[in-house]
Amino acid sequence: MLSNKRIQELELVMEFEKVEECFKEVSSWIENVGRKRLKETINLDDSLEMLLQTQKQFREFDLIASEYCRRGQEALKRMDRWEDFSSVDVHTYRVKLQTYRDQLEEFCTQLDEDRHRICETVRLYEFFDKVRQGICCTE
Repeated sequence: MLSNKRIQELELVMEFEKVEECFKEVSSWIENVGRKRLKETINLDDSLEMLLQTQKQFREFDLIASEYCRRGQEALKRMDRWEDFSSVDVHTYRVKLQTYRDQLEEFCTQLDEDRHRICETVRLYEFFDKVRQGICCTE
């Protein structure tokens, strides 16, 4: 039984090394591109036209970012079996895996929050624009 468990651990390590390339690519993109683009959306413009342009640019970025999130989540899902192993040999890989998981979850959550914030801000500006036009027409 011990021998079988050890063989399974070695198989998981080999699988981790294959999946790690995907993790590294996703992680690199998040750090070098994704986070920088999310920081650009912190301060939204004051005009509806500029806000709509920002929303359009964010949607283009969102398509790419969502694909990286999906790829990262699929890679993490392939490694779900790691939860059953607790040996010292596997521990370092579990730590790496948790680091990737935390980074991906944090980025995907921030992406969702920014998507929602931009959408709600556009809706609010559109509402105020309609109210302003209604007031102007009434006068």
